[in-house]
Amino acid sequence: MEFSILAESFNKMESTRKRLELTQFLVELFEKTPHDVISKIVYLIQGKLRPDFEGIELGVAEKLALRSIPKSSGIPIKKIEDEYRKSGDLGHASSIILEQKTQTTFLVEDITVERVYETLFKIAKLGGSRSQDMKMKYISSLLNDATPLEASFILKILLGTLRLGIAENTVMDALAVAFTGEKENRKKIQYAYNVSSDLGKVAETIATKGIEGIEKFEIILFNPIRPMLADRVKSEAEAIEKMGNEFAAEYKLDGERVQLHIEGDKVALFSRSLERIESYYPDIIEKIPKNIQADNIILEAEAVAINENTGEFLPFQELMHRRRKYKIEKAVTEYPISVNFFDVLYCNGKNCMESSYKERRNTLEKHVKEDEFAKYIPMSIVRNENEIEDFMENSINAGSEGLMLKMLDKPYQAGSRGSHWLKLKREYRNELGDSLDLVVIGGYFGKGRRTGNYGTLLLATYDEDEDTFPSICKVGTGFTDESLDQLYQILNPKVSIKKNPRIISEMEADVWFEPELVIEVVASEITLSPIHKAAMNAIRKDSGLALRFPKFTGKIRVEKAVEDASTNEEVITLYKGQKKIAHDKNLM
Repeated sequence: MEFSILAESFNKMESTRKRLELTQFLVELFEKTPHDVISKIVYLIQGKLRPDFEGIELGVAEKLALRSIPKSSGIPIKKIEDEYRKSGDLGHASSIILEQKTQTTFLVEDITVERVYETLFKIAKLGGSRSQDMKMKYISSLLNDATPLEASFILKILLGTLRLGIAENTVMDALAVAFTGEKENRKKIQYAYNVSSDLGKVAETIATKGIEGIEKFEIILFNPIRPMLADRVKSEAEAIEKMGNEFAAEYKLDGERVQLHIEGDKVALFSRSLERIESYYPDIIEKIPKNIQADNIILEAEAVAINENTGEFLPFQELMHRRRKYKIEKAVTEYPISVNFFDVLYCNGKNCMESSYKERRNTLEKHVKEDEFAKYIPMSIVRNENEIEDFMENSINAGSEGLMLKMLDKPYQAGSRGSHWLKLKREYRNELGDSLDLVVIGGYFGKGRRTGNYGTLLLATYDEDEDTFPSICKVGTGFTDESLDQLYQILNPKVSIKKNPRIISEMEADVWFEPELVIEVVASEITLSPIHKAAMNAIRKDSGLALRFPKFTGKIRVEKAVEDASTNEEVITLYKGQKKIAHDKNLM
């Protein structure tokens, strides 16, 4: 398939932020795409080469890409650097520079999607002393044969600066329309993606085998399953109203959610966002297989930092000391953990997700043996507010955040958020229920002692319907010097000259970030706002919702995907809840 077709489609996509238009552009592209190329196209649209859990990264530095352009164009690097400074986008700068190309190439190879993909894959696999030279050679060979537009998008993919504003939901909508003609089939495509976490494989299957092939998708050991998520409630009474007279309550531990795939002594660990995390938890890899009494199994657990002397749970931030590249053995010793199991998704070749919670808990306790390192998350069947309150008190006293409440007769719904699981946290019990997980979308340069860092951050909720990130507040309080430094290190590589099309904000920031990081914030109140875009028009025409007096809690939720952040619907519920409480107080 000619790469020019893909480049022209990308060019159209960059010109709009409207989801319907983006979906239509994708449908048109998929209809032109040979079936044996569709998976590569889907990966490239997402700016990747393989699904996230395979951990394949291009690893091309800006300077290396910059030095590759003169080799294929004959244009001095100084001129390229000047153009780059003006545009702020190396891909765009290269397209302008290559229009002025002075070198003539007599033997030009076709630029196809297959060639670009395979070359990028070779670059990603390179390592060792000569790898930089080889990377430059591969990049130059592509740019040498590419048109200016093609070169622009090749560089954007290489550098991770492709800004199409397209997420998985939009791709799945387009696949449903392009290959089945019915958007209703989106649910079946979603299920296949939820159990495989591989959108390229899903696309190839529906293109070659149709909806029948999608319906046959099964769990594959060592391919992560997208985790089930929970709605929130503010009180025991609200929980009973939503869940009925009898349900399970589990401690809500303040750790890192881990999905474990185990067969014999082979163990793979995936984070909540499906990142491979074995390197952070060598103790899990070493110790857990002896606790497993099954041929193969997929489990969910919370890895929680503990006080080794008392066994007490410690805050999530203690685990972050393990997320380092070096001296991990020292971190494992200094920050011990326990592994606390709460669900089983697959066991001895059988899909357990369709079983009820009660059945899955029985399966878990049958096939996992407890010891000091591996435990079950404490669980109790509760029937009234008093029982919930008592169990909540036990949970808080043990160092947990609150409770997870789960319907006994419901299956595991991979990749979805719903009322089958609810979370009741200690801070949800005040008027606001004020702990929110928000996406960092912009930053403002610090002054005074914050000079050299971002002093204030612009935050957003997640709009599930539009697949966007509308602004809800700026936050500048609650930061320590250490957290400011940490956030700067995390955010600086995510800086973008242009605002990502999925960001919806009337406010301007000093810098925009790719929406990839979630932090936890508390606030005194949710108010109507003519400026912020979260839940726009949901309460009042031409008004969104904003947080009043927001404050950073100190929790950087690196384990959370941005699509798992607090949603518009959650914020609307909290807003209505605080108004109801205020009304009830006035009647007293």
